[in-house]
Amino acid sequence: MDIDPRRLRVLHEVARRGGVMRAAEALFLTPSAVSQQLAQLEREVGLALIDRSQRRVSLTPAGRVLAGYAERVEEELAEARRELTRFTERLAGPVRIAAFPTVIKHMLVPALRDLAARHPRITPVIHEVYGQPALQELRLGAVDVLITEQDMSLPVLSQPSLATRALYVDEYRIVVPPDWPNPPRSMADLADMPWVAGEPDQACGQALDRLAGLHGFEPRKVHVITEFGPALALVAAGHGVAIVPTLALLDVPEGEVRVSELRDVGARRLDAVTRVSRTRSGEPDPVQAVVIGAIEDATAALEGSLKGHLQPA
Repeated sequence: MDIDPRRLRVLHEVARRGGVMRAAEALFLTPSAVSQQLAQLEREVGLALIDRSQRRVSLTPAGRVLAGYAERVEEELAEARRELTRFTERLAGPVRIAAFPTVIKHMLVPALRDLAARHPRITPVIHEVYGQPALQELRLGAVDVLITEQDMSLPVLSQPSLATRALYVDEYRIVVPPDWPNPPRSMADLADMPWVAGEPDQACGQALDRLAGLHGFEPRKVHVITEFGPALALVAAGHGVAIVPTLALLDVPEGEVRVSELRDVGARRLDAVTRVSRTRSGEPDPVQAVVIGAIEDATAALEGSLKGHLQPA
């Protein structure tokens, strides 16, 4: 019985993602090509691996057994790549990074320049995805490094299958329209103000809900915005106040918004999250480690620029 390991990978993706369509997307194949690979694998092993009697494709008992072995093959190949990297000074290969716009612009773009100069054989691939969808992609192996944000009041993401590495503590600022005659001077002043709020599952949305609970007011959320650019534009136009991280203020022309004097607003934590190796060595992928190191260097270089935006206008 000859089994093509490339077809095992197809079976592995179908098992992980729960269907042919999602597996095809992950493998950059057409659904028809995935179905053909599965059919050929069934011919190779002489057993039905896919239950086609239901509307949704599922694995047969034999298919589930073989998918388990396929996962181990993937892990062994990953281990082999790690071991072989030790025999060469040239780190190489793709690293898929999931992040959000402020991190992409201010941390990943500088890191990519450094990587291109020092490790030209490493190929970073950036995906703009964040939140729970990004975490799911990391677990499924569609991305290798995930940059997360979370309000500092919440516990660090802790799961046995994931490793978290702190990158930066990004202090919040409350910003107000530049022409408001009476900007807030205390937390009590915020109670009746209109808010340009973040989504509840985003760090700035979490921060607003935390402050409101701490100081006993219900925020009047007149706008709920995901991205900082539109949120800051609404503030600049006089439509409300907002909590934003200092990193987002790097994109704002001087004088477009006023940075409030209020302190003790808190901060968001930026982390790099990777999957924990389940192979024999248990060591992190050396290529991923180099990429995270470049992101850390880029973040350290940003600190001088960020400090200038901590001063109230």
